[in-house]
Amino acid sequence: MKLGIYPGCSLTGSARDYNESVFAIAKACDIQLEQVPDWNCCGATAAHNMNKELSLSLPARILAQAEKAGLTDIVIPCAACYSRLMVTQHELNNDPVLKNRISEIIEMDFKGTTNILNVVQMIDLYVSPVLKEKIVKNFSHKVACYYGCLMVRPYKVLQYDQHEDPQGMDNVIRLLGGTAIDWGYKVECCGAGLTMSKTEIVGMLSGKIVKDAARRGAQAIVVACPMCHSNLDMRRPAINEYIGEKMDIPVIYITQAIGLALGIDEKTLGLQRHFVPVKMAEYIPPVPESKKQKAKEPTNTI
Repeated sequence: MKLGIYPGCSLTGSARDYNESVFAIAKACDIQLEQVPDWNCCGATAAHNMNKELSLSLPARILAQAEKAGLTDIVIPCAACYSRLMVTQHELNNDPVLKNRISEIIEMDFKGTTNILNVVQMIDLYVSPVLKEKIVKNFSHKVACYYGCLMVRPYKVLQYDQHEDPQGMDNVIRLLGGTAIDWGYKVECCGAGLTMSKTEIVGMLSGKIVKDAARRGAQAIVVACPMCHSNLDMRRPAINEYIGEKMDIPVIYITQAIGLALGIDEKTLGLQRHFVPVKMAEYIPPVPESKKQKAKEPTNTI
């Protein structure tokens, strides 16, 4: 199975660990990921606040490059990038005049036919069907799955999962043998791009998320967005200051959780790159069905 992948700026820098774990589980599940050639920044949080045509041209060029390379399906691990590309394709496909204008700006033919997948959709379609036979260690942990505000919104455009109570990552955790808690902050904003300019606001918003997860007994917060991970992990000093106590609950990517269950070593998954140390409890190997059956059989005695 071959899929295209758009890494975006984060996965080549601050979210290198996410990139490593995405490719690691893809390899383990016989998925070949091919980067969109000559890709560019999607504009992230800045472009659509500054220039309308620029905010559409940047994602449109990425999609046009994917079309040119024959990549019909592309995975977008970053939730912000996923949102920008999905919204752009939706807007241009519903406005032929604007679509032609953007094609002129990027000097490429933009068809708008690419099937765009976030990483949870990729897992659901191509990883989950083969997971059971590949799991070597139960991910027997109680975790809080945090989706953030961009993976499921705007719902009318994305049409992905439940926008108030998404279950995609929760289902994956259950499949791995873990427990996904029911909690109140799974789609609340962590502060997003305010991390540099308004760190204290990020500390407050992310602090509420971390505190609620820890209060409900979660052993880790599971994410699928590099910005969410950065705010909940790297900004832990600001979070601790807001809460008034030290919180040591780690933040891991859903791909890292899968990788651990597949027996992939922590360094390959990039877990050593986190600011908050990832010290999960020992994993309990699953009991093979054959051994379960033997254990139930009565022993013949003379």
